[in-house]
Amino acid sequence: MSAIEPRSAQFRREREARWRELEVLVQKVETRGLRSLSAEQLQVLPILYRGVISSLSVARAISLDRNVVRYLEALAQRAYFVVYSPRRTAPEVMTEFFRRSFPRAVREIRGPILLAFAISLLATLIAYSMVRADLDDYYLFVAAEYAAGRDPTASTEELRAILMNEDGDEHDGDALANFAAHLFSNNARIGLLCYAVGIVPVLLVGLLLFQNFALLGAFAALHAERGLSVEMWSWILPHGVTELLAVIVCAGAGLTIGLAWFFPGERSRTRSLVVRSRTAGVVAMGSVLMFLIAALIEGFFRQLVDDIPSRYLLAASTALFWSAYFGLAGRRSG
Repeated sequence: MSAIEPRSAQFRREREARWRELEVLVQKVETRGLRSLSAEQLQVLPILYRGVISSLSVARAISLDRNVVRYLEALAQRAYFVVYSPRRTAPEVMTEFFRRSFPRAVREIRGPILLAFAISLLATLIAYSMVRADLDDYYLFVAAEYAAGRDPTASTEELRAILMNEDGDEHDGDALANFAAHLFSNNARIGLLCYAVGIVPVLLVGLLLFQNFALLGAFAALHAERGLSVEMWSWILPHGVTELLAVIVCAGAGLTIGLAWFFPGERSRTRSLVVRSRTAGVVAMGSVLMFLIAALIEGFFRQLVDDIPSRYLLAASTALFWSAYFGLAGRRSG
């Protein structure tokens, strides 16, 4: 009379080859990464994983050997992280974001961004015209504490000294680093505030944009009155091309959210907000990098380089770069 084979031994004998095959694949991924698997192995991996889950369920149901259950639990847990873990590393995700996701999102909401640009341009021109007509109107747009001496009471020589770094006090490396860090946090706060207030009435975004760009117009008018327009724009544009564009892009993201609420189209308001918020969120995240770049330029290059042609060359280079980036990056080839 032959001995009766225990249920646990029979269960394991019938399925163990598949378990071991999955264990080998999991071990390979854990030590060498997912790319170490061949196309055939990638196809069979989820099948083997589902087989182990099924075996574990049966083993628990019929109360098999506890050692078998523990082995299957451990193998299923390891295989889960292999099958469902992200397929890309953090650097790959960041590269994908800046190469494709960010510029595509900007192009997708180009309508609200153009609206933000129109508001900004209008605010700049209104403030410029008013201050050129009457310098006393400068204080309508620029608070005294913000002006820091750059107001109608300053002489032309004092304004020129600020623009051309003639005082020499800001050339210390630590001071420049601190200055850049301050500018980054301040500029990012302004831009992201434009994004955040988009969820409330859209007029708030327009008001915030108008206030910030009216300051630029008043500043430009003061220096034009003193014959310092060339110096002033050479002081602003190297970092301003990136910084002001980032503010407008963030404002466009905010307007996108606000407009999705007021004009949901064929979708429900909730669905419209969800869909548009995803795109707007991508744009807001990408603009943070733009603020960082602008702060580095403002904190270092502008303070160290006094040559006006060099300043304008950098400004033109950044303008060409962002134009090409947002116009071409992330587009699929034919």
